[in-house]
Amino acid sequence: MSNRTIPTVDLSKFVHGNAEERNAFVEKLGKAFHEVGFVGVVNHGIDKELVDGFYEASKTFFSQPVSIKRKYEIEGLAGQRGYTAFGREHAKQSQVADLKEFFQIGQWVAQDHPLKHEYPDNVNTVETPEFYAKGKQLYKGFEEAGGHLLRAIALHLNLDEDYFKEPIFDGNSILRSIHYPPITEEPRSAIRAEQHEDINLITLLVGASAGGLQLLNTDNEWLDITPEEDEIVINVGDMLQRLTNNYLKSTTHRVVNPPKEQWHVPRLSIPFFLHPKSAMPLDCLESCVTEQNPLHYEPITAGEYLDERLREIGLKK
Repeated sequence: MSNRTIPTVDLSKFVHGNAEERNAFVEKLGKAFHEVGFVGVVNHGIDKELVDGFYEASKTFFSQPVSIKRKYEIEGLAGQRGYTAFGREHAKQSQVADLKEFFQIGQWVAQDHPLKHEYPDNVNTVETPEFYAKGKQLYKGFEEAGGHLLRAIALHLNLDEDYFKEPIFDGNSILRSIHYPPITEEPRSAIRAEQHEDINLITLLVGASAGGLQLLNTDNEWLDITPEEDEIVINVGDMLQRLTNNYLKSTTHRVVNPPKEQWHVPRLSIPFFLHPKSAMPLDCLESCVTEQNPLHYEPITAGEYLDERLREIGLKK
């Protein structure tokens, strides 16, 4: 590692490289996920104009009156589609709501698809059609990049390269556009996003519009994550940590409030939470259970685990 908080890898070396470059990428990515749980990815193939366009469309959506945004808050969906109002979500160990509002786009499949009953319709934003249209395009770009990364992780774990291919095809992934409004008064105890770990396999995050993202290292120190322009930050989620019996590390992270003189500056963040289909077993891989690292988890499916965690963070009753 350099003096950066997280290592950097070049995805084009895996997707288009020769055998030596691919092997080096697999080794570096696996090492980063085992030791740090985070990595920066360059040359990831996600179109910059699309990212910029979705940021602008997100700003437009969130700048609307609350009365309009609340039209897109759908009862009974636990925030998995459409809008979630400010102050609804909290970290699992906290009862204080994070200082954010967000909008989620999920997987979409044909009406006759066998999983259609698991995937509610997405919510089209009438006043800001570009927001939804560009979000769907970005969703597919993230799916593709995430698939490449999971192929490399499968190789690092000595699995078949396509181990994750079927579970993530038409998987339950979520694109979330998060808006942290300006802070107008002294927060009671909340920060923009309290310390937490992600639920999914991996998270892909394109550069936020303001700083604040931090990870907790093995020395119990909070370190700033400051990606370069056009770099994606990737982190391991709890599902992948569970599958690998804690070999790959789902690192605690948070978004802190800015200094008081910057309270007036809002923050936008666009994470993509890559989930498999709900039926994927998360039983620990036998190769990751050893005398030195005994079994840590009972068997559970991805869907059961997601349901459990949504209740813990207050989105599901």
